[in-house]
Amino acid sequence: MLTLQFIPYAEISDLNSQKRIKKIITIVRENKIVLLEGRLKKEEEAELIRNTMESIDDDFKGIELAVIYPNNKQAELWSRLKSYLIKVMLGDREGFTIVGPATVVKEIKRDPGKIQLFTTAKVDVPVEKPKSKKSKEKK
Repeated sequence: MLTLQFIPYAEISDLNSQKRIKKIITIVRENKIVLLEGRLKKEEEAELIRNTMESIDDDFKGIELAVIYPNNKQAELWSRLKSYLIKVMLGDREGFTIVGPATVVKEIKRDPGKIQLFTTAKVDVPVEKPKSKKSKEKK
């Protein structure tokens, strides 16, 4: 079964970098795909990758990571200023981050407005046999 776990920004906003990274790695090691509201800082992304590389073993093959971030370069000056003030006051809630185990996530493709996530997980769906119809005997 494929499991996605959403982590709202409010859940990690008060954590320091090490605790954020530990929380994400713990969830990913359970073969879950993390959907994180917002994004990690560049230093945190680098540390996440470094910690992942150090913990690779027979059971854990690493992670796949992708970030989608809105492009505000074409927005008007007032909109960009408002967005900047919100970011300063509330934290980096813009964007979306996906982190998944390399054994489950085959590939992540990014476009400016979307992320395509391809998985290798096999889904076992039980197949029901059709019930045979019994003909009624004639009297």
